[in-house]
Amino acid sequence: MINKIVAIQGNKPSKLNPTTDTSIFLANEIQKRKYKIFYYNPKNLSIINSKILAKGFFIEFNYNKKKFFRILKKQTLDLAKCKFILIRQDPPFNLQYITTTYILDVLKNKVEIINDPTSIRNISEKLYSAKYQKFMPDTIFTQNISEVKKFFKKNKKIIIKPIHSFGGNDIFLLSKFDSKLIKRLIKKHNHVMCQKFLSKIKKGDKRVFIIDGKVFGAISRVPKKGSFLSNMNKGAKPIVTKLTKFEKKVSQFIAKDLKKEKIFFAGIDFIDQKLNGDINVTSPTGLKTLYDLTKINLAKTFWNKLKA
Repeated sequence: MINKIVAIQGNKPSKLNPTTDTSIFLANEIQKRKYKIFYYNPKNLSIINSKILAKGFFIEFNYNKKKFFRILKKQTLDLAKCKFILIRQDPPFNLQYITTTYILDVLKNKVEIINDPTSIRNISEKLYSAKYQKFMPDTIFTQNISEVKKFFKKNKKIIIKPIHSFGGNDIFLLSKFDSKLIKRLIKKHNHVMCQKFLSKIKKGDKRVFIIDGKVFGAISRVPKKGSFLSNMNKGAKPIVTKLTKFEKKVSQFIAKDLKKEKIFFAGIDFIDQKLNGDINVTSPTGLKTLYDLTKINLAKTFWNKLKA
């Protein structure tokens, strides 16, 4: 028997920011539809006697209270009893992350998992964008410092970042070649992504929301003064925006590809009408911010598309 349970595989609830967090926003909407929320950390996922078990707790989210969540009951749950599982932990996309996708693969024919664990494993968020390089600024992926040096000489000012990190971490703007920094970054992360710097980032990027193969709007995120990072956790300010015809066309093209790849929910980013190379499929964010800016509730769209 399938119960009205949504399991969320994520980071500790106490670490979440209720004013911006998409996981809480999605959970809050499905609670209104009389579903129970079961929450667990990826490290508490096991296979025992051929069952996929998660040690966690039933939880209730409430935007109207200072403490925005309440743990109702701790238990170990057979995840086959769930209607949906949301994979919502943050990268890095490391071996632990990959292991959880293999474990959840066992449940794919019994439970709707968003996003599909095989597809998450197959789509490296930054490397996947290599197939769309005609829409991107000049970009390379390498762990060869001589290639980085050639790229820097060509473009004069570049962004360098790890291919498996997130949230604006370990991203550097190079206006002068710094071999020590690059060597340290490569030693820590192996392959890096290098991209021509787009100065119009100071006016903001655009985060586009894709649900079930369709484009459902966007927000812009303007870096704080003196910064080039558009991540809100790095101080960027969200504002209302509209997509250009070109951005819509590219977004729809990518959305169709992602649907074929069984990716239900994704976010892609543009800077100055160029795709910046992040195809966010592990834990896309921004739905709560879109709602606060426009009152457009894509959490409803999300669950309606899943017929919840």
